[in-house]
Amino acid sequence: MNYDAILLTTFGGPESPAEVMPFLERVTAGRGIPRERLEEVAHHYLALGGVSPINEQNRSLLESLRAEFTKRGIKTPIYWGNRNSHPFLAEALEQIKADGHRRVLSFVSSAYSSYSGCRQYRENLAQALIETNLQGILTIDKVRQYFDHPGFIAPFARGLTEVLETLKKDGTTASDTHIFFTTHSIPISMAETSGPANLRDTPNNGAYVAQHNAAITSILASVATQCAGEVPQWSLVYQSRSGAPHTPWLEPDIGDALRSVAKSGTSTAIVVPIGFISDHVEVIWDLDHEAKAIADELGIRFFRVATPGTSMEFIAGIVDLIQERQTQNEGKELSSIGAQINYCSAECCPNPRKGLPTVAQATN
Repeated sequence: MNYDAILLTTFGGPESPAEVMPFLERVTAGRGIPRERLEEVAHHYLALGGVSPINEQNRSLLESLRAEFTKRGIKTPIYWGNRNSHPFLAEALEQIKADGHRRVLSFVSSAYSSYSGCRQYRENLAQALIETNLQGILTIDKVRQYFDHPGFIAPFARGLTEVLETLKKDGTTASDTHIFFTTHSIPISMAETSGPANLRDTPNNGAYVAQHNAAITSILASVATQCAGEVPQWSLVYQSRSGAPHTPWLEPDIGDALRSVAKSGTSTAIVVPIGFISDHVEVIWDLDHEAKAIADELGIRFFRVATPGTSMEFIAGIVDLIQERQTQNEGKELSSIGAQINYCSAECCPNPRKGLPTVAQATN
């Protein structure tokens, strides 16, 4: 399909202290999150001035993408809409329609398959069409999952290589070091039903965990070509749990994992936040504040690799993904997971509460 508008579709965040609680209430609507938990998370934002860095990061991402489009001679306009804060998706769709565009391709700021990372975005886009009465007027498709795309992998691999080279120079050995690849924890039931059916009921608990392990494999393969010497042991760990205590979520938590390796003599921790594309509050607070505080308490040196942000490789990779979809090509097989598909099936990443309309769904 010849798309005539690109929509950068992101999570959003508060940009003043007064916006913090309304933002959190929108994020958690219908999930039964206790008020005291919302107040605890609100403190994280307020401690950082009540402003999430995510929207400023999204503005930089938008500017960088537009610059890359200009560099490549691509004239398709790029818009930006958030799920949970201004500019809302409905606002972006109304502007797209007013500007005369009808065929929209959405790039979502989540690289992995899960309900909250994929299907919920597709539900929100469908709801925005309903709110604006633009059903049947605008069509919206979505760029495929990109957890193993070179543009996503390369910044992490480069950052990890730089830390390992620094440690090598100061005499720190691989046996003294542990690499923690971190991502957002989700309920185990959500993980098990993530992605296409062929990735479910596996030892990896569905596509979500399998895709993270595939990303790690790709990152470490790249590091091995850049960094001489032994690569330290590593673990996939989780952060930012927000659900009810009685609901099983993916573990171990990064804090518990740090305490565990400290008992075996690990003196240095490298944290690689592969679940995120930018250094927003969950990265800054949960890792740079809370996880680092635990490491300091344990006497463990703490290094944190940056997220892709607006790195050259990531920006080029996003545009490559958009151009791939413009030409209707399926994704290349970049990892052991296989090629990523352009359309999600009705069974992918089901809504744990009730079925809702979505965009970008396979018709069979």
